[in-house]
Amino acid sequence: MTNCHQVAPFDYVIFGATGDLTMRKLLPALYYRLTMGQVPNTARIIGTARSPLKRSEYQTRARDALKRFVKTDDFDEDTIDRFLDMIHYVSLDGSKPDSNWAGLREVLSHKAEEHVRVFYYATAPDLYGAISKNLNHEGLITDDSRVVLEKPIGIDLKTAEEINEGVGQYFKESYVFRIDHYLGKETVQNVIALRFANPLFEAVWSGEHIESVQITAGELVGVEGRAAYYDNSGALRDMVQNHLLQVLCLVAMEKPDSLQADDVRDAKVAVLKSLVPLDASTLPTSTVRAQYTKGHSKGATVDGYLDELGHDSNTETYVALRAEIDSPRWKNVPFYIRSAKRLKAKVSEIVVTFKPSATKLFPSQPEKNVLVIRIQPDEGVSWQFNVKNPLDDDFGLWETNMDVHFEREFSVRYPDAYERLLLDAVRGYPVLFIRRDEVEAAWKWVAPVMDAWAKNEVPMAHYAAGSWGPEEARQMLARDGQVWHEDME
Repeated sequence: MTNCHQVAPFDYVIFGATGDLTMRKLLPALYYRLTMGQVPNTARIIGTARSPLKRSEYQTRARDALKRFVKTDDFDEDTIDRFLDMIHYVSLDGSKPDSNWAGLREVLSHKAEEHVRVFYYATAPDLYGAISKNLNHEGLITDDSRVVLEKPIGIDLKTAEEINEGVGQYFKESYVFRIDHYLGKETVQNVIALRFANPLFEAVWSGEHIESVQITAGELVGVEGRAAYYDNSGALRDMVQNHLLQVLCLVAMEKPDSLQADDVRDAKVAVLKSLVPLDASTLPTSTVRAQYTKGHSKGATVDGYLDELGHDSNTETYVALRAEIDSPRWKNVPFYIRSAKRLKAKVSEIVVTFKPSATKLFPSQPEKNVLVIRIQPDEGVSWQFNVKNPLDDDFGLWETNMDVHFEREFSVRYPDAYERLLLDAVRGYPVLFIRRDEVEAAWKWVAPVMDAWAKNEVPMAHYAAGSWGPEEARQMLARDGQVWHEDME
């Protein structure tokens, strides 16, 4: 059932090792892979951050994080101790050339065998170039060193190009791993399998049969402790430019020549370059931005975004876009992309609605077939189709659902996305990472939207916390004769 092999011995050097991402995602991911036998006992995790901690103090923080973020049934004291023995810490400001680079060099030099060296930048993206420059100056980049870059890669096309140039001076593109954890999610990867391993779907995966596609990433929670970060980002930058456009690419791309990294990424870039640009004539009817206001969530009254922030803001907590792809396969098929905070439920999904049957054979019109690929929280696939109603002697139809829940189907713990991605970087397997031209093509497409919103050319809408979003988003679909998935049910 499993096909997980142990990787080569490695040194994972994490910049920003005291941060939330490292504690909540990176360390638990590596721990889980140790429990699966994929991490060799000689592997090392070298945390670096500005905090003046001793190794033992950092190991204590790591243990506390694992206690919090690893499931109780998976928390094994012996394995935890083995894992903590792998962890080292160097107090270092990676952006400063006069920081404690000697300390990092000393730790890296003490190894009994050759290790794959991976640098993980869990820092502010504007530091990526400086860290790379300092690593190079200190002679710490080996011929096969990899670097993993967390999103966002910039805040627009210009800054993305600057970051890519800053890192690219010292690392070859083939050794730069731009991480998008959505691509590490099993259900997102399953889009490729679902499309190309099943003739049932491959034969009808085009505008000849598909009426519309919806891609949603909605959260129940608000901005919580990320208000300052979020206000400088917003839903468009935080989710659409990276995660959701990547999902769109997998849904819409042509069949790649192989599953090798560049073949898959070439197919995705072709989609991004085929997206019809949004301009002054289409932006008002093809984009919606909104902020949540005071409302009710999980049985309690919750504040609006501006109340949480404490001041006025032009930052959106909700975005909905209507996209079109200029290709024969997708002619006249709208793609609706939506991301938001404080919705009625947490849901990330792809909804493919097929065109209605033209048959006049039955006394009632068959309902449209709908394929739903659930990314989270309940990973799986459902297929809505028509059968004969057993209580109707006149061949009346009944709409039914075939539903697969992946975790139940495979009877295993469904892994967090970072688990696969962290070890893929060690392997040098980049298929689930983003190439430079993908990043820049995505920024290029969203640029007119950002510009128009910054100039208030599209008014800010509002929606109550705990609702499904603003009326303007429903109207955007209604103009095409469509409804959002929650309104189909």
